[in-house]
Amino acid sequence: MTTPATPDIIYTKVDEAPQLASASLLPIIQSFARAAGVSVGVKDISLAGRIIASFPENLTPDQRQPDDLAELGELVKSPGANVIKLPNISASVPQLVAAVKELQAKGYAIPTYPEDPATDAEKSIRARFDAIKGSAVNPVLREGNSDRRAAVAVKNYAKANPHSMGKWAKDSKTIVSTMSANDFFSNEKSIILSSAQSGVARIELIAPDGGLTVLKDGLKFTAGTVLDATFMSSRALDTFLADQITATKSAGVLFSIHLKATMMKVSDPIIFGHAVRVFLQPVFDVYGDKMAAAGINPNSGLGALLDQVALMAEATEIMAAIDAVMAERPPLYMVNSDKGITNLHVPSDVIIDASIPALIRAGGKGWGPDGKAADTNCIIPDSSYAPIYDESVAYFKETGALDPATAGTVQNVGLMAQKAEEYGSHPTTFEIPHAGMVRIVLANGDEVLEQTVAAGDIWRAASTKQAPIEDWVQLAISRQKAEGCQAIFWLDEGRAHDAELLKYVRPILAAAGVADKFQILTPRAATRLSLETIRKGQDSIAISGNVLRDYLTDLFPILELGTSAKMLSIVKLMNGGGMFETGAGGSAPKHVQQLVQENHLRWDSLGEFCALGESLKFLAETTDNHKARILGHAVDRATQGVLDHNKSPEGKVGQTDNRASHYFFALYWAQALANQNEDPVLIAHFAPIAAALAENEATILAELTATEGQPADLGGYFHTDPQKTNAIMRPSATMLRILGDA
Repeated sequence: MTTPATPDIIYTKVDEAPQLASASLLPIIQSFARAAGVSVGVKDISLAGRIIASFPENLTPDQRQPDDLAELGELVKSPGANVIKLPNISASVPQLVAAVKELQAKGYAIPTYPEDPATDAEKSIRARFDAIKGSAVNPVLREGNSDRRAAVAVKNYAKANPHSMGKWAKDSKTIVSTMSANDFFSNEKSIILSSAQSGVARIELIAPDGGLTVLKDGLKFTAGTVLDATFMSSRALDTFLADQITATKSAGVLFSIHLKATMMKVSDPIIFGHAVRVFLQPVFDVYGDKMAAAGINPNSGLGALLDQVALMAEATEIMAAIDAVMAERPPLYMVNSDKGITNLHVPSDVIIDASIPALIRAGGKGWGPDGKAADTNCIIPDSSYAPIYDESVAYFKETGALDPATAGTVQNVGLMAQKAEEYGSHPTTFEIPHAGMVRIVLANGDEVLEQTVAAGDIWRAASTKQAPIEDWVQLAISRQKAEGCQAIFWLDEGRAHDAELLKYVRPILAAAGVADKFQILTPRAATRLSLETIRKGQDSIAISGNVLRDYLTDLFPILELGTSAKMLSIVKLMNGGGMFETGAGGSAPKHVQQLVQENHLRWDSLGEFCALGESLKFLAETTDNHKARILGHAVDRATQGVLDHNKSPEGKVGQTDNRASHYFFALYWAQALANQNEDPVLIAHFAPIAAALAENEATILAELTATEGQPADLGGYFHTDPQKTNAIMRPSATMLRILGDA
């Protein structure tokens, strides 16, 4: 066992429903692990925790906390790393602002987020906040590529207990609309850097009069890196959005826009702001200057805009103008019809990898303002990945819904190590201040990837290092050998970046003698073939880049399992460690709302169970701890028990919830350890625990559900009160006593 300062396993503290579930599950894990000589520590990567760690000089000694994310970022580069990572908030600006306000109300002297920083001090504060918002966690921790799939037990359960699927009509009006030119896909340029070009680089903007602005200096690129640059024309974007508003109204369907404003924290909020502005263009034409003077930024969404307009002297006049425009526009796809929250209210409310798969599962239907399901125009401005959704919609119109009871599975091998591709592009994405030419100047003076841009265009550069690419291909070879099924590289030779990747992929496959085991297809063609394959009950492996990894590991699990939260995700860290991710957290806010309203948490910890089993087995393999191996295999049996006995959480008060599910998991885990025959010490320890948990089942369940149906006070949302949370999530004194944690 390692020292207390470096626990054998790190369990991450995150946000919302996963963190509430951890308050119940983690003490169980720690109690069981201690019996095997395994220490399980915690690192705080929650949004509130990261904010607190970023402003220590403003806080009292008792309020300060270390920068756990930075510490984890170093740990994952070590051979002994073993991290269980739960889904955390990738904060939009509205979420960041809300978290800051909550902390301020609790006495934390966190500075207010400066929307438009003017002074050097404000710019410094803004820079610290910018490092927190969006996908600030994953690029730091993902020092390896992704092996993501449904555990066998989970897939078998989904087949035996298929979830509901909406009915597709052949004449469905639901479509996917995307730009055909002047977007990131069509403007992309890409090169592989030579040894001479490696080193320190900078990004420059050259004005028509020759004036030079350095957009970013001090970039460091290694030899063999695939370097891309591209831009989206703001004028083309606005024209496209205006055309889609007209087309949507003519078709009589819902207007919806699907982005990733969390992960793509610079580019996509800007695109979202364009959508808000174009949708309300007549209002901005008349009142735009006054709204700008009032600090209104459409990038923050319609909700923030309405709140700020209400404070203006011209509020009545502007609100009437907004109402008039909205009455003439097509109906909006809704986040919450009852509360009037539209697709355009908050940039982080509709996230593409969750929203479109859910719509596809529902038979192509989205919720309209009238609370009824309706066909929808799914607008995805950039055409880089829109074809996977367009092809899915076309396929299901032709064939009808997928049957989860007979469907095969699509696994994923994802290129994501060391900030690969677009998800590492945040520091090198810019809204262009004036017309000119953007270029990258490399260490040897080469000026590359030149792009002519206009004011307001969104320009970005992304890079992918050689070592992660090679590791990704080797992981794909390993997974295909293990599964023996169809394996497809989702790469488009007609896309600049993919063409450069293929210069690595093909030689590695050929050298390994396995080129015949793999297909290389465009994302559209790969989507069609994969859907046809799983409809036959067969399996496929999707080998994809970073963004597609994110999209596909929601799309196929939502179709196959009904959710992506139950996936097994193993990140094989490049220096020998392991990180085990526990699924998606897109539904987490709604789960918290229900808990607060009626003390019922429907979050399913199945992903955590799967990650825990793999983490323990990995620890056994790397440290020769046979007790950890036994614990890990017992976790697998406990997980199977939860599924076999239908003890997963359900949605209504009176049904099994997260806490009760954890009780049954602990019961089955203890029974598996008591019934194994490899380690008598573990048998002696867990046999009485298993017996006591079984004998006291009725008492424990009564204690767990005693306050269900009543409101629950967590003492916060982003920064909950530990004592209140513990009381709500661990209400069974009997269970605490049995586990030695009373």
